[in-house]
Amino acid sequence: MFFSLKKRNFFRDGMFVSLKRLNLSYYNNRNNMKKIISPSSVHGTVTAPSSKSYAQRAVAVAALAHGESVLRNIGSCDDTDAALSVAQSLGASVQREGNDVVICGVSPSSLGSGVLNIGESGLSTRLFTPVASLSSGEVTVTGHGSILSRPVSMMEAPLRSLGVEIETTDGHLPLRVRGPLHGGEVEIDGSISSQFLTGLLTALPLAEGDSTIIVDNLASRPYIDMTCEVLRSFGVHVTNDDYTRFFVKGGQRYTPQCYNIEGDWSGASCLLVAGALCGNITVKNLHGRSMQADKAILEALDYAGASISIEWEQVTVSRAPLNSFSFDATHCPDLFPALVALAAGCRGESTLLGTGRLTHKESDRAKVLIELYRAMGIEIDGSYDDALIVKGGDIKGGVSLSSHGDHRMAMSIAVSALRADSPIEIDGAEAVTKSYTGFFDDLAAVSVSTDTPR
Repeated sequence: MFFSLKKRNFFRDGMFVSLKRLNLSYYNNRNNMKKIISPSSVHGTVTAPSSKSYAQRAVAVAALAHGESVLRNIGSCDDTDAALSVAQSLGASVQREGNDVVICGVSPSSLGSGVLNIGESGLSTRLFTPVASLSSGEVTVTGHGSILSRPVSMMEAPLRSLGVEIETTDGHLPLRVRGPLHGGEVEIDGSISSQFLTGLLTALPLAEGDSTIIVDNLASRPYIDMTCEVLRSFGVHVTNDDYTRFFVKGGQRYTPQCYNIEGDWSGASCLLVAGALCGNITVKNLHGRSMQADKAILEALDYAGASISIEWEQVTVSRAPLNSFSFDATHCPDLFPALVALAAGCRGESTLLGTGRLTHKESDRAKVLIELYRAMGIEIDGSYDDALIVKGGDIKGGVSLSSHGDHRMAMSIAVSALRADSPIEIDGAEAVTKSYTGFFDDLAAVSVSTDTPR
């Protein structure tokens, strides 16, 4: 069934241009990759990568399901691979078969102890710490890069109240836990992240005794819906009382399943924005009824005036005259880099709300977005408490910009560079492997080099 949000002509010149490869240059140093993006149009079809948010949740649950589960279409990126490594360290058997993974899970009493390396994943940190707390052995959770500066102190008091010994490094990783986790009533602050709540909801059904989780100021609610969906798929149920109180019956067990990992709206967001700014793009493997928070990119594109068509598991976005828009990204903060790229290509001033959610990411995203886009000639006002005001305009090329080790920054720069007046170099382009290893290949496959900026 075909559904069109808007019907507009998206070509300024009224015609297609021939498809050629995007002019991408890069150096092969994996630890400091540079890519040069030239002005280009986009036209073509790509397939969205698998959702790392769903994948990490499914890996954790499958590792706790005693028996064999198959996770289909799991893909490969740094965060998903780290979750699989953690599952193996906890005692689960993990075997990759093409794009699928077979996991033989273990019971809570058989969970291993030792060191869990979560790479640079914030979700895996806050998800696997409660899971590891089911073990009576001592477990160390550590990682590398920006994750070592992201806060984990919000887990200390709640886990102690649930019977866990926990010690952090001044509120950061590495941390050590020793369980076993038991049930009870616990109160947590959900304003910084919903990820710790995901961890508790995943682990507490297997604890002895029932639990009540009281949550203050929960952010990113759609991510909790995703968590509950994965739990239900593996036979565990929790009760959600208006996102302020969750009731978890103890003594439940996960049932092994064959589970399909859906496509990633987060990874697709910048590609869809590229279609709105520079031509037209179709992205496959996107579920229209997905619970993913970043599906909201469709709302932002619609507000801006892009032409959007939705078919079964694919979305097409085409260029049209774009106007300024207002959008609240409080519950989908990962969209900010894509939203700024979109707003920079619109006429007038756009207002993006929810910057309070951006501090503790791979970078301080509000600060870095302001720095990067001002370097590209875009006016951004970051003086408001919880908003960015972006004035659309032309993109100035001829600059080298750092990704700041942030995958979403690298993608945002790349999309804006497509309509620059000259090439832009991205330093640290390898950051995209955190979530979307093939991003630059996919962008190249749909890009058409142009002599003038779009």
